[in-house]
Amino acid sequence: MIASPIKNREPFISAIVPLFNEQEVVELTLKTLVEQLSILGDRFELICVDDGSSDGTLGQLYRRADLDSRIRVVALSRNFGKEAAMAAGLQVAEGDAILFLDADLQHPPELIPQMLELWQSGYDIVNGVKEYRARESFSYRISANLFNWLMGGVAQVDFRGASDFKLLDRQVADVLRQLPETRRFFRGLVAWSGFRSVRLPYAVKDRAAGKTKWSLFGLLRYSLRNLLAFSEMPLRAVAAAGFSTLIFAALLAAWQLYRYVTGTTLSGFTTVILLQLLLDGLLLTGVGIVAVYLAEMYAEVKQRPLYVVRRPRDSERVKESSETGDEDTPDAEPEISTISPPNFKSRNRE
Repeated sequence: MIASPIKNREPFISAIVPLFNEQEVVELTLKTLVEQLSILGDRFELICVDDGSSDGTLGQLYRRADLDSRIRVVALSRNFGKEAAMAAGLQVAEGDAILFLDADLQHPPELIPQMLELWQSGYDIVNGVKEYRARESFSYRISANLFNWLMGGVAQVDFRGASDFKLLDRQVADVLRQLPETRRFFRGLVAWSGFRSVRLPYAVKDRAAGKTKWSLFGLLRYSLRNLLAFSEMPLRAVAAAGFSTLIFAALLAAWQLYRYVTGTTLSGFTTVILLQLLLDGLLLTGVGIVAVYLAEMYAEVKQRPLYVVRRPRDSERVKESSETGDEDTPDAEPEISTISPPNFKSRNRE
């Protein structure tokens, strides 16, 4: 058993797993995580956030939750995205330490004891860092490295090999829960919090089953959205381009005036047309970037919730579980483990 450095008791651990159409791997993932967490003790909860899956993922989650009260299910009303799913899990997590893992088991569960040891040694954040990538396309690897380089530059944090495989102390989780923004970048917000952190390298495994749900277009959209949500760099780049263009125009005007005085001015409109096209392109690009930021601000001002949790009726829950084709459901009705809305009354972790 692992003893808490603050209180002489076994820490309560919350493991958050977002899932979207993962019916091929959900059974293996839950079994593996429960076995790994059970080695550390009995004081843990496994929070499974279904991000609007359209396959049998939710039904399998309900079935396993009925068999094991330590498994808790958050069912989002539709697909809100991974950032929203992680925020939903964070909102209801009650642990002293909060762990984030992907459902495909590419984040190695066997590193959980080492992450807890680092946390207990005094680190508030344990960042899982990819030191070796499994089978990934060249374009995906280049895109990921470019994204981490850009985000690392704007956040002034080393994002090389960064991932969502993290362990957070309770106080870090409380800070993240209090942030009101809906356009969230989890890795960036964790780094922004400024708590004491440590990097833990790991080798990315192949997916246990199924296929990745990320397309190249989806990754690009995710990257651009996070860049806009976490950085003013595009706006600053527009200002820098405008200032550079002004200097260039001043130098060009001085040069043309000199040519005019010396009688060597070039005839024709080619130079004028090219300059006009350049300036128009810069203006339209600048207006477009400002418009995107205004759209992001508009979305924030509306103050819509980041996600919506749907609590199914009992009949729907039974139907979801029965559609998995499993006949091991016990006759007695177990305690419902579906998560309540965010302002639920926390149970005693002592």
